[in-house]
Amino acid sequence: MQRLGGRDTPPGTSMKIHEYQGKLLLAKYGVPIPKGYPAFTVDEAEAAGKRLLDETKGAVVVVKAQIHAGGRGKGGGVKVVKGPDVRATAEKILGMQLVTHQTGPVGQKVRRLYIEQGLDIARELYLGMLTDRDTRRVAVIASTEGGMEIEKVAEEHPEKILTFHVDPTVGLAAHQARELGFALGLGKESIGKFVKLLSSLYEMFMKEDCSMAEVNPLVVLKNGDVAALDAKITFDDNADFRHPEWKTLRDADEEDPVELEAKDAGLNYVSLDGNIGCLVNGAGLAMATMDVIQLEGGKPANFLDVGGGATKDQVEKAFKMILQSPKVKGIFVNIFGGIMRCDVIAEGVVAAAKGLDIKVPIVVRLEGTNVELGKQILRDSGLAITPADTMADGAKKLVSSISK
Repeated sequence: MQRLGGRDTPPGTSMKIHEYQGKLLLAKYGVPIPKGYPAFTVDEAEAAGKRLLDETKGAVVVVKAQIHAGGRGKGGGVKVVKGPDVRATAEKILGMQLVTHQTGPVGQKVRRLYIEQGLDIARELYLGMLTDRDTRRVAVIASTEGGMEIEKVAEEHPEKILTFHVDPTVGLAAHQARELGFALGLGKESIGKFVKLLSSLYEMFMKEDCSMAEVNPLVVLKNGDVAALDAKITFDDNADFRHPEWKTLRDADEEDPVELEAKDAGLNYVSLDGNIGCLVNGAGLAMATMDVIQLEGGKPANFLDVGGGATKDQVEKAFKMILQSPKVKGIFVNIFGGIMRCDVIAEGVVAAAKGLDIKVPIVVRLEGTNVELGKQILRDSGLAITPADTMADGAKKLVSSISK
């Protein structure tokens, strides 16, 4: 069993779903979960609480805010309550602006709740799976420190994080699951149940094209049973053609509207916190462009890859998306034309600059197919577009112009 001090991040773009949706998916594959019901109104929450207490003969239920972010409990979005208190608690949480370490200071509005049965918990563990890009295998990660942020555990107690990788030609082996269970200190009454749960989680991870599946905490009950008390699941967007059902799981309120618009337009866009808009073709070049901007003292406002076959209209749409952020003080267009022709990019830049009445500086660096024609189109436009010879030259010119 290998011990790691951190974890990798899922590759590519990903789609998040809510906890209650993730738990339905876990249950489909045989992972034990507590009983629970989603609620979109206070009345629904109250009814769900009464129903749970009747079905489970329990004394308490848990009211959980449903947002695409961790740390909900610390932000006041998870409350254990007695039956009569469900309505009052739901009124407080539903509609609140929940701030956690993952939402940023603005927070996220709570539009959905999950009402769940309370369990008799003996231990809390951490269990997760994700795609490890270095090994090109699924990494299984676990820790005895359940209920805590795994990043904090990795920083303060890296020796408490366990991991192993699954050979894709063999799949998850029973002996790997047993070894992990023993390493977590599970007793004989729980080890078999843990092995079954882990096998079911791996089956779901593979069949549902997940990029990450995190159960934090995975709880051991006083009777020895194990159950997923939380579920954080993300899908690899590259597999969406295999999963038409994902459309019903997507919550547009939890996603950046510009990123959704970009996806519909066939562009890869991620919002960032800087003030320099980036329009680049190719993910690798886009990453390098952001690095160069940082090296020159600037901060990128976005990641935007228009791809290898973008049209003039797509380039115009890309400009519109970049300019939707009021923080953008300048735009850096960095194109290496292979399949993408520099003259097409130049036409798109000119059309966008004229049609959108862009007031911020634009620096354009073109290289590759039809580069001279592209540069001529920019020169003949009569617009205040600054040419650049290299990527570093373009970043330097733009950072300098917005610093004046």
